[in-house]
Amino acid sequence: MFRKLSLRLFVVLAATALSIPAQTGRTVSERAVERIQKEVRHEILMLPFFGVFDNITYKVEGYNVTLMGQVTRPTLKSDAANVVKRIEGVEKVNNQIEVLPVSTMDDQLRLRLYRAIYGYSALERYAMPVIKPIRIVVKNGNVTLEGVVDSEADKNMVNIRANGVSDVFSVTNHLVVQKSK
Repeated sequence: MFRKLSLRLFVVLAATALSIPAQTGRTVSERAVERIQKEVRHEILMLPFFGVFDNITYKVEGYNVTLMGQVTRPTLKSDAANVVKRIEGVEKVNNQIEVLPVSTMDDQLRLRLYRAIYGYSALERYAMPVIKPIRIVVKNGNVTLEGVVDSEADKNMVNIRANGVSDVFSVTNHLVVQKSK
């Protein structure tokens, strides 16, 4: 009798320690969410055709991941969802990534914006990393700047450079100034 009672107590304590209640479903530990976030970020950055003209963001809620943003290739949208689905612990992927319309005008505008921003001597240091910190999203002549910069002055400089490119209808600057450590 004592042995059965102690075995039941052990099972209850073990389930509590693992944060897996028997009847209410699985709960998510903070460590698990952080691990999933880190792996999602890594997998997205490792996508072979993920470039400076694509912007993919994500939100992790428990074991569910929502992908958002804009990409220039439809295959990149599906590739992102496929690599995230394979991450251990991810149960559901909600793929809300927008595929930007095909447009030669937008393609030419992307190249001119890239040269104006990354080719400018005061901003050249942002062109050094393989994964560029400033994302240039162009949709029907409207430009959205995403990513991080080192200072408010750099953020303003990128905005001025983007607004100076011909055929740009509007520029929305979502750049974030990285806090110094």
